[in-house]
Amino acid sequence: MIDHSSVPQTTGNCIKRAPSRRFESGISSQVMIKDDVDKNGQITYNVIPNALKTSKSQLHPLTSGVDNKLLRGYEIDIKGRFDRIVPTLKRLSTFQREPDFLTKADSLTKTELGFGMPLPILEKAWVKGIDMQSLFAWSIFEAYQQISNDFFRCDPLVGASGSMRAKFFEAFLLECGFHLLDITPCADGRLAHTVAYALRLPFSAVRRRSHAGALFDVENTVNRWVKTEHLRYREAKPNPALSPTRYLKIVLYHFSSSDPNHKGCAAHGSSAKDAASAGLARLNDFRQAIENSFCCGASVDLLLIGIDTDTDSIRIHIPGVNGQTDLNTWLDVRDVYEATCDMMVDTARKTIISMVNQAASVGLPDKGMVKFISYLIENNISQIDYVKQFHQAGYADLDHAERFIGVGIGFKEIHLRNLTYFAHLDTVEEGAPDLDVGIKIFTGLNVSRDLPIPIVVRFDYHSNVPRARERAIKDCQRVERAIQERYQKLYNDGMLHILLTVRDRDQHSPPESVKSTIKLEVGGGH
Repeated sequence: MIDHSSVPQTTGNCIKRAPSRRFESGISSQVMIKDDVDKNGQITYNVIPNALKTSKSQLHPLTSGVDNKLLRGYEIDIKGRFDRIVPTLKRLSTFQREPDFLTKADSLTKTELGFGMPLPILEKAWVKGIDMQSLFAWSIFEAYQQISNDFFRCDPLVGASGSMRAKFFEAFLLECGFHLLDITPCADGRLAHTVAYALRLPFSAVRRRSHAGALFDVENTVNRWVKTEHLRYREAKPNPALSPTRYLKIVLYHFSSSDPNHKGCAAHGSSAKDAASAGLARLNDFRQAIENSFCCGASVDLLLIGIDTDTDSIRIHIPGVNGQTDLNTWLDVRDVYEATCDMMVDTARKTIISMVNQAASVGLPDKGMVKFISYLIENNISQIDYVKQFHQAGYADLDHAERFIGVGIGFKEIHLRNLTYFAHLDTVEEGAPDLDVGIKIFTGLNVSRDLPIPIVVRFDYHSNVPRARERAIKDCQRVERAIQERYQKLYNDGMLHILLTVRDRDQHSPPESVKSTIKLEVGGGH
């Protein structure tokens, strides 16, 4: 029985999660996990008693146990939808020759996965057997559409624009002296959860662009800076142009503490030093471009962060008062955790500020930057405990374990570790290095098991711009053709399938599926 007084309340089909770790309150150790859709179309939930129960004394005093339990519920729900696909298809294959195969298949897949399988494929099973490769790709695409629909409909991470958490963080960011936060993590799927989990930031208040090796495009970033400053000048959003705030650009590189020579960033040969150096060089190029073009580098601040993909603990290269960053100097949040784990909350927060100041590369850093970094550290402490609570202090999937490749521009709804490999691009030619890395990863994950590589192509558009949707669809089709040509053998062998999607940025709505490469046509007559 659900104790409604001690779990998040629902509105319609959506769980209303805690708005912020700053507003922690009591919660039952029971966790609501999405289970099925009832006959009225309502989403139902199972309550797993004590599934996520952890003694409060085991947590750091700054850790939000409430947020950890809710984030864990989201992780179990979303990854479970993908992880049930292969076992379900295996069961499906066992009765493909039975007379009531279609009925059994429909019942099984709707029960286990929440959707049925395409009849044109199932109806051919008696001739040549089930086309499992197409069904696998179909299932991945259906699961992706499900989680996207729920993300925009329910706001499960409480980070949508206008939410309490988003408003709180936007105000806090301005207090720190920054009017926009732009983060580039590596495209590696082990960093896809960086914003919502590792840093605990509301997704709508952060500009995220993932690139292989965290090597963002400087020219494109300068253009986004120009658009941001133009909006401040024309509409005073998020604040007037004359306000003394800066644009904060973060690069987030990664490394592996358990196997640094093999499980680090592939784009940098698993070298944390090379990854950090390349990230800092790209940040400095961005600042230099602004200074050269607009004569004022004071409006741009830079921050370099490393993340251990085994434990999600971060290390921050604290910039000095002049904004300079030392690659060989950083503050490891694991050290902060150990130094403050036995302190009272207020004392721990004061200690964090002191440690940040002491870790600066040259002189005392900017006070606003210290405040912001201290906030990130406190949030990351919760994530360190999250991995301790639910992943035995280190992830079992230390290497890649992504479920699909996301190509194009968008994917605001993806915030889980090892769910998606990102290839952020406008053209395949431009983004070839990112995409090639993804194909190489999935050749090992999927093709080696005779499973196809699922690719979701996505282009977002602004509906207030005439014919923008039509152009976004053409962009999808252009990228689809380029992918098919670049990886022709994989595509011709049925080992690569593509789903084309577009989304209206002006509406808080899920993406729209345009077409896929899965062939469902039924042969006609003459």
